[in-house]
Amino acid sequence: MTETAPTSTMTIRVTPETKAQLGRLAQATKRSRAFLAGEAVAHYVAREVAIVEGIKRGLNDINTGNLVPNDIAMEELSAVITDISASGRG
Repeated sequence: MTETAPTSTMTIRVTPETKAQLGRLAQATKRSRAFLAGEAVAHYVAREVAIVEGIKRGLNDINTGNLVPNDIAMEELSAVITDISASGRG
């Protein structure tokens, strides 16, 4: 028997088209609409949290002066691209 993580119920509103598509996907994958919707929300939230955390880190870098001038950053990127192209990996 597989143990599942605890869950909580949430009600959301979607368009009839989205609900129908979710139903078709559920049928095709032999999963429930609730499972697929939960997975979609979990992935969306994880992605958005990562974006917000990245923005916070960037703002912290700005506030602490942890910056690289654009011309130096571009030189470093160009060097990496050149090295990869020369090695045949790119």
